Amino acid sequence: MNLATKDIRRNLGRFALTCLGISMLLMVVMGMGGIYRGIVEDATLLIDRIGADLWIVQRDTRGPFAEVSRVPRNLVHRALAVPGVSSAREFLYHTIQRERNGKPLRIAVLGLSWPADKGEWLPLTAGRPLGQAHFEMIADTSLGLALDEQLTLGEDTYRVVGQTESMISSSGDGIGFFTVADARVIQFDQTGEAVRLERAAREARGRQFDVARAQPQLLENAVRPAAELPQIAGPQISAVMLHVLPGRDRGQVAEIVSAWGDVSVYTKDAQRELLLQGSVEKVRRQIGLFRILLVIIAAIIMALILYTMTLDKIHSIALLKLIGAPNKVILALIMQQALVLGTIGFGIAYLLGQRVFPLFPRRVILDGSDLLQLAGIVLLISLGSSLLGLWRAMRVSPNEALS
Repeated sequence: MNLATKDIRRNLGRFALTCLGISMLLMVVMGMGGIYRGIVEDATLLIDRIGADLWIVQRDTRGPFAEVSRVPRNLVHRALAVPGVSSAREFLYHTIQRERNGKPLRIAVLGLSWPADKGEWLPLTAGRPLGQAHFEMIADTSLGLALDEQLTLGEDTYRVVGQTESMISSSGDGIGFFTVADARVIQFDQTGEAVRLERAAREARGRQFDVARAQPQLLENAVRPAAELPQIAGPQISAVMLHVLPGRDRGQVAEIVSAWGDVSVYTKDAQRELLLQGSVEKVRRQIGLFRILLVIIAAIIMALILYTMTLDKIHSIALLKLIGAPNKVILALIMQQALVLGTIGFGIAYLLGQRVFPLFPRRVILDGSDLLQLAGIVLLISLGSSLLGLWRAMRVSPNEALS
């Protein structure tokens, strides 16, 4: 006869509610770890999926994902001239927020180097890759854009020709994939009034120069589009992605590019590490502190619960001692209940998490190693928290059964 089983059956309702409360607390601990894994996965998703060997970014910056990076478009041609480089592609990345159906719509805009990159590497769930240089986009399903839906950004309208899933930026925004040219137009879009005022300001500044006073026809350039003026630099991109020829040393290629004074170069692993050490590091520490606090709280709550359950059985424990039951029977009763409480609570937390976590706005990834670690912690908590109940049980006198 197992005394722990008998006692659980006798107080089944209270024990079930206790297990449910412990499971909710453990589910929060699981969720904290899953949120961190999801943040890391989202932050490094593009770096891993694109698979570029080297990233050329603005000098002394950490790259387009960690901070703003601006490099000239002709950097692609310079990079192609480096020995050992098989391909170089433009990369443009920025975030916009618009209003759609009365609600804010945030899109992480990523420019694909058309026509070399049409988005064939994307895990498409519907539709197709980009088929033309303008006015098409591939949208992540989290954006809520249906296939063949048209979205107006600035003065242009883009049609959703493909859908992908789980392509999220480090900030949790769904990614929209455009050609680099379209992404640049979206980034630098200006209203007609803003363009008119800028041209008027250029003309006013031009009138202050003596050369313009002597040759008034030069002021005609002030009202021309900025892209036609040689004095104004063209739109820039965020980075250049390099693929190195098979068998060539990436370090040698990176050493050549790093000698250029206007750019920095990172390998894929270095770019990934810089990103994790930057925007993700503080989140990791904060979530880690919350997990530690929750584990401590769970241990305290379980210890108090087991202590209370032991107090409810004082008369029964005293009676067992009176009839000569050894201490190991009483110890087994309390420790088995503690282990059952922790095991059932962990199991319910996992099953609830499988249904609840997909409803979260950010991805929650339950990693196997994290679950094993948490299971070990729950086991230690169950055994440790039972000590308080064991201490009280050992102090029970057999005479209390006669009171």
